[in-house]
Amino acid sequence: MRNSLFLILSFSLWSTLFSCQNEAVQTEQVASDSIERQGVTYPDLPKEMTLFGEKIKLDNFDVRERLDKEVIVNTYYHSSTIQILKKANRYFPMIEKILAEEGIPEDMKYLCVIESALNQATSPSGAKGFWQFMPAAGKENGLKINKEVDERFHVEKSTRAACSYLKTSRRNFSNWILASASYNCGIGGLKRVMKEQGAKDFFELYMNRETTRYVFRIMALKILMENPAAYGFDPSQMELYEPIKTRKITVSESIKDLADWAKEQGSNLRMLKVLNPWLISNKLTVSESTYIIELPVK
Repeated sequence: MRNSLFLILSFSLWSTLFSCQNEAVQTEQVASDSIERQGVTYPDLPKEMTLFGEKIKLDNFDVRERLDKEVIVNTYYHSSTIQILKKANRYFPMIEKILAEEGIPEDMKYLCVIESALNQATSPSGAKGFWQFMPAAGKENGLKINKEVDERFHVEKSTRAACSYLKTSRRNFSNWILASASYNCGIGGLKRVMKEQGAKDFFELYMNRETTRYVFRIMALKILMENPAAYGFDPSQMELYEPIKTRKITVSESIKDLADWAKEQGSNLRMLKVLNPWLISNKLTVSESTYIIELPVK
């Protein structure tokens, strides 16, 4: 009896161990397959690159390592980088068109990416929208901001406002790299630091951590988004977000209830808010000018 019991227990233990070992092998194989599909890779940085049409040499160890850090951060921040690549397919054509019309280097679209990741974001300090305008700066650059309308959330208008700021900044500095840095720390703030340190080159400035990283983040996103496959991202295998087809309705009279108005137009409040995030109230007062509201194509 004891021998039989021993044999039964031994067989049971052996079966359990075999099952666990087999499961571990299968788990390891799944993990290996997942890593292979993910395509984790990290090529060497180039010897030099261009940003805003300006050549940047990457042979200085400090410049190279600061850039390397930002490329690594974005390469392995998969959830954010994948969403950025998906959204860029929808928004970059519009942003690129406006930048060209305003005479701003196309690379400035990457500034928009590092500001908001192409989200209608709100920062703890109160900056809002794709281009993260504070209220005062938004109004100074032509955006309407009140209790019913906040055009910082209007992609087209906020992009033109960003162009207005950048053109003003460019007139104050010798190149677009410095102009882009001022978008983070302000024109006055950057001038003060340059004067205190007697430096004219952004890469020679000793600044606060946020602004120090700022231009390098723009550079990193350009490198990654212009050649995503080299860093393990394959947009051809992604469901990229397409530009949304809409119908534009010119509104010249006040709307007391946007939900009712949307229904009258054959839509709903949800779609109205998704396509027009700049409408921050449930009504719209029209006094001097007209507004254009976008709704889904019927």
